[in-house]
Amino acid sequence: MALNASTQIAHPADQVIATLSDRGFAEHLTKVANGSLTDFSVNGDTAGAFTVTTVRSVPTDRVPDIARKFVGATIEITQVDEWTAPDAAGNRSATVKISVAGVPVNVSGTEQLTAQGETSEFSIDAKVSSSIPFIGGKLASAAEPYLGKALNLQAAQVEAWLSKQA
Repeated sequence: MALNASTQIAHPADQVIATLSDRGFAEHLTKVANGSLTDFSVNGDTAGAFTVTTVRSVPTDRVPDIARKFVGATIEITQVDEWTAPDAAGNRSATVKISVAGVPVNVSGTEQLTAQGETSEFSIDAKVSSSIPFIGGKLASAAEPYLGKALNLQAAQVEAWLSKQA
């Protein structure tokens, strides 16, 4: 299933990148989702190309019923964002991969951070897939709206985090 979402953030792209690569922000975002941050690492200098790996343990109370059959009270979600260095305009892109431990649902795609002066556009274009025969498509379809909500939550929290820092 395709996942396409975009949103505006009222802060410059370099501030958005600094926030997305900040452990304190990752902890904050995870707490907002009622989860716990299991691991967080940044590989590389954020002024250039770098990779952020985030592992979260989150409760399954909001997981679609079809997926709840495969998990317990919590699930571990690993997200790997491989960001490019900024281009001359400050734009960046990333490959994103999200996997859920114990659930055969994966997300792969690209994220775009488009610099627009004092604001930025953050978008994702990804594919949600599942390897389970017969019900994999239903599982991926059920997961898709939650992933879209997660992007919007992340963007809203980036906005709130940066506004608090100002």
